[in-house]
Amino acid sequence: MKKILLLAALGIFSFNTVQSQEIGFGIKGGLNLSNLSIKQDDVSKPDSRTSFHIGGLVEIPISGKFSIQPELLFSMQGAQEEESETYMGQTYSSKTTLKLNYINLPIMAKYYVVDGLALEVGPQFGFLMSAKGEFEASGPGIDETGTIDLKEEVKTLDMGVAFGASYELNMGVFFSARYNIGLSNINKDNDEDFDESSNVKNRVFQVSIGYMF
Repeated sequence: MKKILLLAALGIFSFNTVQSQEIGFGIKGGLNLSNLSIKQDDVSKPDSRTSFHIGGLVEIPISGKFSIQPELLFSMQGAQEEESETYMGQTYSSKTTLKLNYINLPIMAKYYVVDGLALEVGPQFGFLMSAKGEFEASGPGIDETGTIDLKEEVKTLDMGVAFGASYELNMGVFFSARYNIGLSNINKDNDEDFDESSNVKNRVFQVSIGYMF
């Protein structure tokens, strides 16, 4: 009986050792093309904002083709809008940028179609770090800039889903493309800048490069 228990213990120890050796740690960063989905009458769709994301990840193998990959990312998101108008031969222009900074926690399920190439899908939880509105106005006799703190107007938690694909080279370098769809309305009900019925959700397309250790 003691021999059987000893062999079982050795087997469990060996399995855990192999599994721990297979767990991969990595870093990644890249480009964000972010925007907002706004469902409200008389509100035009804003333009995309170009920014970046950076962070780390852990890949936990479940089987030969399937793994779970939690990530922790700092992500700069939001949207912007530019307008230009000519009045009496004079051109007036303005630019408004909404800057939303998040700490995002995606938990991706990865399925390897072939060696190195994986499809990814999973939930994402975003925690708002800061929210600012920046504006610029220019024209004859006008040159104004300013910043407004909007953190009290945006919900702290943003939940969504992400899907995409990644490809890892033998040397550990990998590339990935992903689309994040926000499912939460990030507009607080007491927001005076929007009607209470308005629905504002994050949309982010990401292109990343990273390295697995």
